[in-house]
Amino acid sequence: MRRSCIADFLGSGTLPLIACALGMLILSACIPVTIPVVTKATSPVATKAPKPVAKKTSTPVPKAAAPQCKPGHQAAFLSTLHSEVVDAASGCQVSLTGINWFGFETSSFVPHGLGVRNYQSMLNQMAHLGFNTLRLPYTDQLFDSGSQPQGINYQLNPDLKGLQGLALMDRIIQGARKAGLKVILDRHDPSADQRTALWYTDQVPQSRWIQDWVMLAQHYRGNNTVIGADLYNEPHSPATWGDGNPATDWRLAAEKAGNAILAANPNWLIIVEGIEVFNGDAYWWGGNLEGAAHYPVILSKPNKLVYSAHDYGPSVYVESWFKVSNPSKLTQTLPPIWEKHWGYLQKNGIAPVFVGEFGGPSMGQDLEGVWQRTLFSYLQTNHLSYAYWAWNADSGDTGGILNNDWTTVNQSKMDVLSAYQWPLLGQKQTGSTNQACNTSSSLRAFAWPPSK
Repeated sequence: MRRSCIADFLGSGTLPLIACALGMLILSACIPVTIPVVTKATSPVATKAPKPVAKKTSTPVPKAAAPQCKPGHQAAFLSTLHSEVVDAASGCQVSLTGINWFGFETSSFVPHGLGVRNYQSMLNQMAHLGFNTLRLPYTDQLFDSGSQPQGINYQLNPDLKGLQGLALMDRIIQGARKAGLKVILDRHDPSADQRTALWYTDQVPQSRWIQDWVMLAQHYRGNNTVIGADLYNEPHSPATWGDGNPATDWRLAAEKAGNAILAANPNWLIIVEGIEVFNGDAYWWGGNLEGAAHYPVILSKPNKLVYSAHDYGPSVYVESWFKVSNPSKLTQTLPPIWEKHWGYLQKNGIAPVFVGEFGGPSMGQDLEGVWQRTLFSYLQTNHLSYAYWAWNADSGDTGGILNNDWTTVNQSKMDVLSAYQWPLLGQKQTGSTNQACNTSSSLRAFAWPPSK
């Protein structure tokens, strides 16, 4: 999830539409209670990265604002325009305001919580709470024939029985479509429960990483519920950016994988996270995008590039910037840090930034709460897209939107997040989609929302 830590499977409004000719230019995933709660462990202090080799430069582009989409606008696929994410067809501007639901990247090989809830009920609840996008982590091992899902209550989820791997992912994505959610696939780990610094291992080489992405791109081509590929979760040292070393240069690998995906599916957004250390400056795993200023990712379809950063608070690791005399000081000291590491990309009109993970247990006046509320205000003020970590009740050091019963909501978090949520981008389908909750009063106890 970040420079300082990861264990197991975590890394972790609208204006009226203005007719604008510029828009026409843009045509072109309950665990059983025996599974432990996830926590993260600190990592060693980062070492200095190799001196980059000059190759490409990126300069600020004058921002030509696209009109915002009207509430209720149904977007299909998305593209980018300078710092904005836009509907590829109409050119109107949207924001991704999403949620992470993890589990496909673990040895459970299924999103967590399905031992006590129906999957469609949870997806419907996400949409009801105001999220419009689901970031779905997975591992390449999910697609191996021996990867059997664990922890599903098939009385609550009868239509998942017999499914595994890609077929199970298909069903979750179908459910997201019914709820009106868009989906971003996140290649979180090469193997289940194994966070690695680089995007490949001896067991899962780079060729397998790209092959699986191309397979997914082809499989979901034309399915406008799946809108993007988050290429790899939280690269970190010895990952580099811009030094030209094919073994470690994440920017080079992102270009190679991104272009292979676009050749198979030209509709997807290609989401590229940062690294940990650039020119000796260490930041959160996946959160350091300083190198993109001089060594940008170059794709065959430039209007499909989105950069992504992850950012966390002191519940994950007490970084030096959290050591202040009073938590209130963070409101002044944190924004320049964010702008230095990733915010400048959107501010300068270079490319949109999607904050793919952030989250913490507190929304109060303590360090954690002030950090989290300040970050969210920064996202809102600068119109950045995001996916909150996490939906899961078993996200140990950050907590989740769901409480430990996997049904009720942490209202203090939603009180903050609801201030900046974009409407649904897909068409929510009406009618019953939860067979389990329609056939048994004992199963209806897990339906959401509860009967009044």
